[in-house]
Order: sequence, then C-alpha cells, then structure tokens
Amino acid sequence: MVDSSTQLLSQSNSSNSFAQQPHQDDEQISTISSIVEECIGELNWTQLLQVFLVSFAWFFDGQQTFITIFTDAQPSWHCANQTGSRFASNNSCESTTMPAKRASICELSKDLWAWDESKQVSIISEWSLECVNTIITGLPASMFFTGCLIGGIVLTTLADASLGRKNMIFYSCLLMSFSSFLASFSTNIWIYSALKFVCGFGRSTLGTTTLVLASELVSKRWRGQVGVFGFLVCTLGFLTLPPIAYLNKGSSWRNLYIVTSLPGILYCILVYLFLHESPRWLLIRGRKEEAIKVLKSITSLSLTTQSDYLDLAISNIMPLKEETMKVDLYSTFKILMQNRWSSRRIMVIIAMGLGIGLVYYGMPLGVGMLSFNLYLSVTFNALLEIPSTILTFIFIHKFNRKSMLLFLTTLSGISSVLASIEVTNFTISLQLVFELVSFFCAYTAYNVLIIFGSELFPTCVRNCALSLLRQAVALGGTISPMLVGAGREHNNKFLCYGILGLAIGFLGLFGLCLPETKDKAFCDTMDEEEEEESK
Repeated sequence: MVDSSTQLLSQSNSSNSFAQQPHQDDEQISTISSIVEECIGELNWTQLLQVFLVSFAWFFDGQQTFITIFTDAQPSWHCANQTGSRFASNNSCESTTMPAKRASICELSKDLWAWDESKQVSIISEWSLECVNTIITGLPASMFFTGCLIGGIVLTTLADASLGRKNMIFYSCLLMSFSSFLASFSTNIWIYSALKFVCGFGRSTLGTTTLVLASELVSKRWRGQVGVFGFLVCTLGFLTLPPIAYLNKGSSWRNLYIVTSLPGILYCILVYLFLHESPRWLLIRGRKEEAIKVLKSITSLSLTTQSDYLDLAISNIMPLKEETMKVDLYSTFKILMQNRWSSRRIMVIIAMGLGIGLVYYGMPLGVGMLSFNLYLSVTFNALLEIPSTILTFIFIHKFNRKSMLLFLTTLSGISSVLASIEVTNFTISLQLVFELVSFFCAYTAYNVLIIFGSELFPTCVRNCALSLLRQAVALGGTISPMLVGAGREHNNKFLCYGILGLAIGFLGLFGLCLPETKDKAFCDTMDEEEEEESK
C-alpha cells in the first residue's frame, strides 16, 4: 500500500503547479474540457450510480411511448344470443373469436354480439368507439406524438439555457408521469387525448437530456458506453409492457397507467434528491462553486487533496465570453446556425436522422404487407433492439463513427430494397429476414448517430442539437405511414420498402461530410469547437 504521506505530497505538488506556473501549458489548463476531464478521473462507483440513476428515465420513456398498444387496442368479440352464449349465424354474424372488424360489427344489432372480456379492457369498448371514425380512435396516439413534436420545439433549448440538465429531466419526467396518472381517470376520449398530448409534451426532451447528462458525468473514454446504456434501459421498459398487460388481462386499461406512472413519480423524487447537475454546464454558466461541489462528489481523486486541487484547477479556467454565459431560450438556435461549421453539422445529422426515422418507424408498420403473423413479427422487431444495443455498446469504442454509420445505413437500405422485390423464389420468410435486418441496422445506426451527435457539438448547445436530431427522427416516423399506406393501396411493396431503403441509403451518405469524433474530448464552448474544426 502506498504511504499516505507520499501520496499527499505527490498530489499536493501537482496541485501547487497551477499556482506556481499559471501560464505553463496554458492551452491545457485554460479550457473547461481539459479541467473537467482531469478532475473527473477514472470511472468509479459514484459515477456509475449517477449514470444508472439518470439513464433509468429511459425506462419510463419506453413504457409511455408504447402503452397505447394495449390500452387503445381493438378488443376481440364474439357472436352471442341474448343470454350471452356463442353461436354461428349464416346470415347475420360471423362465428368464433376474432379481432373487431368495423365492416361486420357495426352492421350488427347490439344483441347479436358481445365483447369477449370486460368492457373496461380498452378505451374502444369502454367508450363504445368500435364504430366511430378511425381518426377518432387514433386521436390519443396522434396527440401523444404531436405533443412530442411541439415539446421538442418549445423545450429543446431549456436544458442548455436556464433549467440545466437535472431540472429538465425532473420536470419532464414529472409532467410525463403525472399526466399519465391523470389519464387513468379520463371520462371520455377528448380528455384522454388532451392528457396524452401533455404526456408527449413532457416526454419530448427526456431522452436527449438524459443522454447528454450521462455523457457529461464521465470521462471521454466511457462516453459511448454510458450513452448505449440508456438505449438498453428504454428497450427494457418497452419489453415490460407485455407481461404487465398480460397480468392485467381482463381488467381495466386504467390499471396500466397507474402501474406505470406511479413508479415514474417516485423516480422523480430520487432525481431531485440524489442526481447531480452536469459540472460542464455549471461551469459554462459561471456557477463555479456548484461545479466544484459536484466534481468533489464524483471525482476519483483522493479525498485528502481533491479540494485544493479542484479549487486551483477551476480558478485557472479562462474567463468565458459574455454571450457564452448568457445563453437563453432563443439564442441557442441562433448560435447553432450563425457558424458555418455548426450549421453544416446540424443539417447533416437532421438529414441522416430523417432517413433513419423513416426505416425505424416504417418497417414495423409495413410488416402486414408481407402476409406474416403481425404480432409475432412486431415482437421480433422489438426484441432486435436488445442485441442492437449490446453490439453498439461493444463496438462504439472500436470503430469510427462515420464508418459504422455508412456501413449500417447502406446495409439497411439494401436489405429494405430486397424485401420489396417480387420474386417467386423470395419466400415470405426470406422477405421477413430482409425486413428484420433493415430494421436492426436502422436502430443500431440511430444509437450510433445519437452518440455521434453528442460529440459533434459543444456543451452550450449540445442538448439543443440532439433534440433537433430526435425531432428529425420523429418526422421520419410521421412520413413513413404515408409510404406504407401507398404501398398497401397499390399493392406495391416497392412504394413502401423500396423507397424507405433508397432514402436511408442516400441520406446516410451525408455522414461523410462530418468530422470523426472517436476518442475526441468534449468541447464546452463554440470557440473551443471552432478551434478544433480549424485544425
């Protein structure tokens, strides 16, 4: 064991070097990035616990994003006589259990059919929506994603400006969870849809802010891995819904919202009490005392000398420009677009995000065109997210970001086009394999692009840039149903899979215009990033 006095002397000498030689190696000690990297040190248990705590927000994000699959589902029904027994009628009612079909169920008298389970299992049966326009029944899900889009525009800069990362996560998760809890008390579809809009509005920036904070609490060596951890937690949140729904089978749909929202509210309390703010964000906002407190709690430096070391190190940070310190709600967009290098980067990742979003959301929607079991194929798509996340975790520090994105988007595009080919030798199973490969590559490319995007922009605008990227992916999800609908209407798979494949393949090439960021330290101000760009 190293003698404590020797260790103290060594670290004290290191600390004193800041006071004795304030101008030595000025470039290294004058930037926030170099100081924070040195002060954070190696990954330790405190940092891991912080990463786990912040990343768990993705769990509730995944649940609330996909919960309508079960709460808003069309219940199955059966033919029944007045006493409730099943029968088959040749001229009035189709026999046996089946998914609700508007063409038949709406033409029957109420006394000729009945729901298989309690009316409370779905909003469709409880509010008698089985025969209303599909626009009405799809309104809650549409309002949720509309809330996501609007929230992404309105809230996108708050985490970079006034609120910070921690407060943004707290308020976003609280709004999402509390509105979801209130949804369980909805009395009609209009109130329910309004609450789904609020839920989506709150959820809009949760994922990006979580990713940004997790990556800013660790050194650059572990940035990619902690980012991937959030994706895995989101997938696990999605995969918990089927067993929860199965245990709730035959009971009220309201129970699902209560069971998933209350843990989210409790999680918000943990975030408020135990989660740290990003030291990088605190420093660029001029809150050095708070930054020192956070760094002391997560650093791997020895407790005996970390106080003097951090105080001296941070005191030598070059004073920031006034415009960097006073980033507000609207200036973040202006800062991103006024520099040629940053505007080019943001436009490129938005284009790539659009292509990836088209395939990520479009592939599961178009599975019905392959004449394969819909529920089984959607399950395959969901399960693929787990190995995709694991592979991203393994390879993100081994390969260049640009090479990975080019390979994944190209393979996704080729597979999507192959899935659209109408050849007799291409069996339905083989087409499904191509569809799954395309979806797998698109989801993996999304993971890589999110991590890549966090490394392309400095701390002062990072959250805003990633939020714009996620909105581009969501826009792809808005457009893809139109392509799928066109393919179904004309019975032409190429209008769906072919165009999706060409889009992601072409837009993926835009990544060649971006600089490589593997093993690159985070920059915290636009000036630092511009210096790196000019090298």
